[in-house]
Amino acid sequence: MALMTGEQYVESIRKMNRNIYIQGEKIENAVDHPILRPSMNCLIETYNMALDPEFEDLMTATSQFTGHKINRFNNIHKSKEDLNKKVKLQRLMGQRTGACFQRCVIMDCANAFYSTTFEIDEAHGTDYFERFKKFIVRVQDEDLIVGGALTDPKGDRSVPIGGDGQDKDLYLHVVERRPDGVVVNGAKAHLTGITNAHEVVVLPTQALRPGQEDYAIAFSVPLDAPGITMIIGRQSCDTRKMEKLANIDVGNAKYGGVEALTVFDHVFIPNENIYLNGEVEFAGMLVERFAGYHRNSYGGCKSGVGDVAIGAASLIAQYNGIEKASHVKDKLIEMTQLNEQLYALGIASSAEGWQTKAGNYMVDLLIANVCKLNVTRNPYEIVRLMEDIAGGIMVTAPAEADLRSDAVGHYVEKYLVGRDVNAEDRLRALRLCENLALGTAAVGYRTESMHGAGSPQAQKIMISRQGNLDGKKELAKRIAGIAK
Repeated sequence: MALMTGEQYVESIRKMNRNIYIQGEKIENAVDHPILRPSMNCLIETYNMALDPEFEDLMTATSQFTGHKINRFNNIHKSKEDLNKKVKLQRLMGQRTGACFQRCVIMDCANAFYSTTFEIDEAHGTDYFERFKKFIVRVQDEDLIVGGALTDPKGDRSVPIGGDGQDKDLYLHVVERRPDGVVVNGAKAHLTGITNAHEVVVLPTQALRPGQEDYAIAFSVPLDAPGITMIIGRQSCDTRKMEKLANIDVGNAKYGGVEALTVFDHVFIPNENIYLNGEVEFAGMLVERFAGYHRNSYGGCKSGVGDVAIGAASLIAQYNGIEKASHVKDKLIEMTQLNEQLYALGIASSAEGWQTKAGNYMVDLLIANVCKLNVTRNPYEIVRLMEDIAGGIMVTAPAEADLRSDAVGHYVEKYLVGRDVNAEDRLRALRLCENLALGTAAVGYRTESMHGAGSPQAQKIMISRQGNLDGKKELAKRIAGIAK
C-alpha cells in the first residue's frame, strides 16, 4: 500500500499509544480532541487530495526505489522539476488549509539525510545511507507521516553545548551506548504537527566540533516509543475550539496548526535507526541542507496562506463597502506583490538546484535563505495591511454566542450587517482575518514566518557564507581596472 486514504490515516494514528499532555492533563484520545483535531484535518487533506485526479500531478510522485506511486511529501527529489513541484504543492496546500499542513518537514529532512548519509559513508565507511534508504522506502510504502525535530531548548545561549555548569539535557545527546544501539536524553522544541505523526526524525540543532560527539546523533523513532512525551504549546484563542458556540469565533474552524515540546527521557534507539553517531564534522552539513530545503519550502507554504489572507482582506473590504476605494486597491496590490516575491524566490531556489553526490537534488542555498529572510518580513506587512482594511471590528466584534442569543442576537444582526451581507457572514470574514493575524493560524503564518526554519539571523549567517563577496570584489576590480 503506497497511498492511504484520510480515514485510514486517522485510524492508524488512533491505534498508537502516545504520551500527550495539554494544559497539565494527559490526553487519552488525541485524535478527537478539539484543540488537536484541526491540525490533523490538514494532514487528512494531504491524503485525500493525493487520491483526487485533479491534484495527482502535484500530490504524488514515483518512488525511484520501488516504482510505486507515493505521496510527494515522502519523495526523494530526482530533478529540478521535483524541486519546483515541491514549492507548487506547498502553495496549493497553504491555499487549501489557510494553516500549517505540517508534512513538509519529512520531505526536507529526508532529502537532507539522503545526501548527507551518503557522504558520511564515503568518508567513514559507515552504512548510514543504506539504513536511511530502508527507512524512507518503508515511509513511502506505508504512506507514513514523519515529524522532524531540530531545535533544542538551549537554555543559556552564551554557554557552548556541553559547557561547564549547563544542564547537558538542554541539548539532546547520547547518555548510554550499547552494542545494539544508544540511549538518548533531552528535548526538542516547536515540533509542528508532531501529534499527527507516526514517527519522528531527530537531528542536531547546529554544527558541532570535536569533543561534542555525544550531541552528534541523528535517528528515527516511532512516537509511541517508551520515554517520549509531547507537551502541547499554548496558542492565542486555542480554547475557543472547545466552546460549544464558537465555530465562527475560531475563524478557521476546520484547519489549524499545533506544536509541542517533545521530551526524550532515556529513549532507546536501535542501531538500524541511527544515521549519524559521533561524526561531528557532518552535523553542520546535515543541518545546513535541511535548513536550505525548509527555507525553500516557505516560498510555497507562506505564499499559499498569504493568498488566503489577501482573499480575506478583499472579502472584508467588499463587505465593508470600500473595495473600490483607491487606497484599498493599493493595499491589496501591495499585499499581492509581497506575496509573489516569496513564491518567486521559492521557485528560483528550486530552478537553480543541483545534484548531490547521492543523486538527489538540492536547492540553491543562497536563494533559499534569501527567500526565508523575506518570509520573516513580508507576511507581517501583509497582515498589517489586512488588519488595516478589516478595521478595529476585527478584534472587538461580539461572540457567536451573542449572535445566537435570544436576548441580544437581534442587535448583533442589526448593527453588524455589511453591504449586501448579513452579520453572520461578515463576522465569519472578520474572524478569519483575526485567526490569520492573532489566532491559532498565527503560529502557521505570522509568528511562524519569523522563527520557523530559523530566525532572521540564521538566514543572514547563511547569506554571508553563500554570498561570495570575494568573487564579487573580483568582478568590481576587473571593471575598475584594478590589477591586484
